[in-house]
Amino acid sequence: MALLCLSGCSGAQTAFGGQGAEDANFIQLFTVFMIVCTVMYLLVSAALIVAVWRRRRTAMVVEDRNHRATSGFVRPALIGWTALIAIGLTALTLAGFFTDRSNARNGSHPQLKLTVTANQWWWDVEYDWADVSKSVRTANEIHLPVGIPVEVTLKSNDVIHSFWIPNLAGKQDLIPGRRTDAQLLPRKTGLYRGQCAEFCGTQHAQMALDVTVESKADFEKWYGAQLQAAPVPKTPLQLAGYRYITTRECASCHNISGTSAGGQIAPDLTHFAGRRSIAAGTLPMNTGNIYGWVADPQSQKPGNHMPTIGLKADDLHGIVAYLETLK
Repeated sequence: MALLCLSGCSGAQTAFGGQGAEDANFIQLFTVFMIVCTVMYLLVSAALIVAVWRRRRTAMVVEDRNHRATSGFVRPALIGWTALIAIGLTALTLAGFFTDRSNARNGSHPQLKLTVTANQWWWDVEYDWADVSKSVRTANEIHLPVGIPVEVTLKSNDVIHSFWIPNLAGKQDLIPGRRTDAQLLPRKTGLYRGQCAEFCGTQHAQMALDVTVESKADFEKWYGAQLQAAPVPKTPLQLAGYRYITTRECASCHNISGTSAGGQIAPDLTHFAGRRSIAAGTLPMNTGNIYGWVADPQSQKPGNHMPTIGLKADDLHGIVAYLETLK
């Protein structure tokens, strides 16, 4: 049982990882609270044991004598206990204050800005720049350079969601009609998992976010690839899939840069096959899962807004072949 509990304190989704500056501050604050509360708990337990022991010891003593024997002990103990409570509460207040100030400093000068928009049940991610030509849009994934402070603007298109990457920072709600924000300062490279932490409908549990923290060089390489338009299909099968996607139902919802598909209400597919998962963490990215998702998305994630079209076999093979080129 102990090993099972400890296994939850590590991995791609844990609040005890400390891979982000804010999460590391929270861990330190949690440790302070645990120490103070444990000391107080032990002292209260000890006082209770002493009280029971003294009661049994003096049970046969005359009431007057008992009062004289205990009055010299009670008053100093009460004064000491009151002082200890005051010291403990002051320590917790100061620890909370300095943690809050430290987190505020970490996000005071962001070098990278993102806008994350929550939808039922997927994440729309945009990298914001003053030069629009440098902006990148993706879905259900975030790439971050290690050691670079990031400001994330949060929006929701439907209901209340909650943005949470436990390895890096705490939770922040996304509220329809309002903009909130979160600050991230990743300190260690790695692959992490974000999650919607506010119940938002039947597929709430299937609303994940793949987060990659990498070196600045690797991030720039990834970002440069994201700026490129979708590759041109090279085989007849890929061409057939390209024609279907850009001229039929898919194009009304999905965008693929460099093509006539310009939909804005569903995940951007320009670099779809380069992601780690399909449908916001529902399925690992592989050929079989692409087939399953395109053929019948409702069987994979019931209630999502992608309809089951009922594709012919040739159309399905072409679509999958083309989607696999989008890396």
